[in-house]
Amino acid sequence: MSKTNVKPAPGYLVIEPKKKQASTESGIYLAPNNQDKPQEGTVLAIGSAYTTDFGIKKDCGDLKVGDVVIYREWGGKEYKENGVDLLLMKFDDVMATIKN
Repeated sequence: MSKTNVKPAPGYLVIEPKKKQASTESGIYLAPNNQDKPQEGTVLAIGSAYTTDFGIKKDCGDLKVGDVVIYREWGGKEYKENGVDLLLMKFDDVMATIKN
């Protein structure tokens, strides 16, 4: 999926997580409860900037739609759109961008 109909609220992103690894490098298949939770995904939509209660303006930095990012393991709220798993995540939960 490269598009979404979800428009995130100010301060939030929509991310499509990378698919879970179903097997090890040696070919051993993992049960769903033993698979690592993805921490990498593609940005599909970006909400607008917002101002904190202390008057500090927060924006998404230099993130743009299509960037591949690394985010906090338990960050975001899971959401399903047209059978595709998505995450609604705060700007602050993104830790790095992967440059190609």
